[in-house]
Amino acid sequence: MAVISRDPTDKDSPVHDPLLPWLRSIKKSLDALNSSDHGGTDLDELISNCIWTFKTDGRYRNDVRFLKIWFLHMDASPDFESIFREMEQNQMCVNNSVLYESYALFLEATGKLTDALVVYQLGISRNAEPLERLKKAKALFYDRMSEIVNACSLEKKGDTDSIENDKSCINPWSISIVKDLLRKMHSEISKYDGYHSSTKAYSGKVALSSLQKSARNKVVEIGGKKYQIKGCAGQGGFAQVFKAYVNSNPDDVVALKIQKPAFPWEFYIYRQLDKRIPDKERSSFGCAHRVLLCSDYSILVCDYLSHGTLQVAHPQDAINSSVVIGEFMEEVLCMYYTIEMLYMLETLHSAGLVHGDFKPDNLLIRYPRDDLTEDGFRDRTGPWLDQGLCLVDWGRGIDLSLFPDKTEFKGDCRTSGFRCVEMQENKPWTFQASVDTYGLCVIVHMMLHNSYMEIDKKSSSDGGYLYLPKSSFKRYWQVDLWKNLFTKLLNANPSENHKELLKNLRESFQDYICSNPSLIKKLKQLLVKQRTSLCSA
Repeated sequence: MAVISRDPTDKDSPVHDPLLPWLRSIKKSLDALNSSDHGGTDLDELISNCIWTFKTDGRYRNDVRFLKIWFLHMDASPDFESIFREMEQNQMCVNNSVLYESYALFLEATGKLTDALVVYQLGISRNAEPLERLKKAKALFYDRMSEIVNACSLEKKGDTDSIENDKSCINPWSISIVKDLLRKMHSEISKYDGYHSSTKAYSGKVALSSLQKSARNKVVEIGGKKYQIKGCAGQGGFAQVFKAYVNSNPDDVVALKIQKPAFPWEFYIYRQLDKRIPDKERSSFGCAHRVLLCSDYSILVCDYLSHGTLQVAHPQDAINSSVVIGEFMEEVLCMYYTIEMLYMLETLHSAGLVHGDFKPDNLLIRYPRDDLTEDGFRDRTGPWLDQGLCLVDWGRGIDLSLFPDKTEFKGDCRTSGFRCVEMQENKPWTFQASVDTYGLCVIVHMMLHNSYMEIDKKSSSDGGYLYLPKSSFKRYWQVDLWKNLFTKLLNANPSENHKELLKNLRESFQDYICSNPSLIKKLKQLLVKQRTSLCSA
């Protein structure tokens, strides 16, 4: 590869950083791969040559950029375990938690769960930094494994839960209850637009199990349309999400959620959103175009949003991108996203729906085509209507209309850091004091403090008690607003008007921002800066 000569005082010069031209070439090849039918052969060769050139170079032993090149190599290889061994031999970022977290996800995706756990434990034993992130990743891994174990044990036992058997306290995520509801509504669901089903196993030319390793340009067919996969956009214990072009058209991009075993419930919830959410608010809740249900897999076709999420675990996401703006996310930006989430739950719960998995990595960022204006902020008109958040991943969605009035629930979301107080204390919960409102509080805490929320149970003046965050608020924040939010949502009373509570909290933040025109101007600037940060990442 030719090295371009530059001013030796230039810090970005290849003279100082021989890896830089390779990174640029790989990025250029990746961009070409994502915008054409290019097969990726040159990219694989380029990555291999880059690794061969620098793998013994001590300057890049702890360079995360080079680590990402190794993972691209691993993703394209059928023998990724031997690549990891080679990384270990070359001491490649062995003190960085990203090495262990990423490799464990590779192993989990291929069903090697014990090996994945060993890798998490190996990284923790080496005190890989940031250690807390790795420990949380391991805890989330345990949560996903608990889901699998519980699902298997429930199927073996027959999972006898039913709405008829227990009308006062129901687990809405029980396998038998979900199956029972789907069975009763099958004739209705099968008539929904975009519904495709088969009693046989998926018979496409591409084996869906092969997508776990490398999925570049492989084609999945659903209902007469061909979806050309361009890369993996995310994965969990049961499903993987891929970016794909419809009929090889780079201007028509969707997300394919491939799940085993087949899971039609999410498609049902999406169609309920279509029916119940007003058109003005519909873009805040994701969209499913179609689903293919087979005996072994389900494939859900959804909108694809490319601007990142509110999660903290990835540098391209909004809370982490606040590093570009300051040490913590600016308070007015925290307020804006708090308003968006309050409005979202106000709309959703009024429609009789609960998300059930309300966390930052399920909240995608939306941006408008046109520049934001000074007006339109409060009533969300003009470009402000397209600016905001989009809530996705409805696999744990709850349709309250399918349960008796005033139902109390007993299910545990099993998502580390997002289990509401009632779940933590093994008590029944309601949709008013649910995983959604608790999740909102955790997200707000993460935006303000850049850490997960821990709560204290404190005695109140009336002889009862209150749940409040342990973390204190900075003196220069609008402390009364934030205290009111956490106090009201963490101690919600099911007998109160839930919609009115969310509305009042939302308007308290809106009133503050609208009271000072300079705050809206600052908010606009921060959103533009954040968008630039996310897109460049």
